[in-house]
Amino acid sequence: MADDKITRGERDRNRVAANQPYELYYFKTKHGLTKGQALKIIERYGSDRDAANKAASGLKKK
Repeated sequence: MADDKITRGERDRNRVAANQPYELYYFKTKHGLTKGQALKIIERYGSDRDAANKAASGLKKK
């Protein structure tokens, strides 16, 4: 699971939990995206935060 409230640490920080409203809000706000854009990126690149951030950065420049 991407966001386990009990187990915390590096593993959990490397994931974007799209099913958690605050995580999705933070991700879309950080990159200046709409909710739909953020969800599409997470759907396409999975919950890997690095890959999603890289994809969002590329999208923002276009």
